[in-house]
Amino acid sequence: MPSALHLVPLDTTTKHHHHDYHQIVIGVDGNAEFEIEGLGGSIAPLSGCIVPANHEHYYEGVGVNRHLILNLPSTSYPLADQHYAFARLFDAPHFFTLDAALTRYLEFLVQELGRQENGMPQPLAHHELMVATLLSSLNVRQPSARATPSGQQRINLASLDHYIQQHLSQRLGVADLARHACLSEAHFNDCFRQQTGITPYQYLLTKRLRAAQHLLLSTRIPLSQIADKTGFSSQSSLSHAFRRSFGHPPSALRRQA
Repeated sequence: MPSALHLVPLDTTTKHHHHDYHQIVIGVDGNAEFEIEGLGGSIAPLSGCIVPANHEHYYEGVGVNRHLILNLPSTSYPLADQHYAFARLFDAPHFFTLDAALTRYLEFLVQELGRQENGMPQPLAHHELMVATLLSSLNVRQPSARATPSGQQRINLASLDHYIQQHLSQRLGVADLARHACLSEAHFNDCFRQQTGITPYQYLLTKRLRAAQHLLLSTRIPLSQIADKTGFSSQSSLSHAFRRSFGHPPSALRRQA
């Protein structure tokens, strides 16, 4: 399946789903709200978000809007062969803002899509090169792409666990964990994967879900408060993450208890 680039309005009612391909959403006109596995944010013109594959996400367009949507299977040309490093963009969901150069490139993409809609079809190779250029430009602008020290470093997981426990309700991100470990985000990701076999985002999500499990079994506080205490942006976000990880909603665990 090749990559797909679309310029479309987002529905102004709240929708949610997940899919087996990566996605990038960039605002062109109007606004939208996104929540990706508990990470919430707004998209205005010239800003966007990264939605990794198989991540449950909620979204809602605000009024009249247009958004550039890039759907990117992991086997598509822009992520294959010499472009494999771009896949690191999708290690975790995050939000970003376009700088002046990327703003001009967005304008170019919108014009090219307009030509296609006006009956001027483009070769697949041209389409994929446009996508690869967008990914490359985003990749070099992410904090994770900055130069990092060579060699691997052991991460103190006990210290990291304590930090997560103390700040869980603050909706931590991978960048926060990297700062605590005094590493760049890229070096932290590499070291963490080498040491644990999973991404820092997966580790953090597991910690949040285990904390939610504990509160479900040991207290009677409402699910909305549990979501807030464990860093999820809403009760529904907690419920969907819980169901995907454990096969049942949090309310079922509480009933069993």
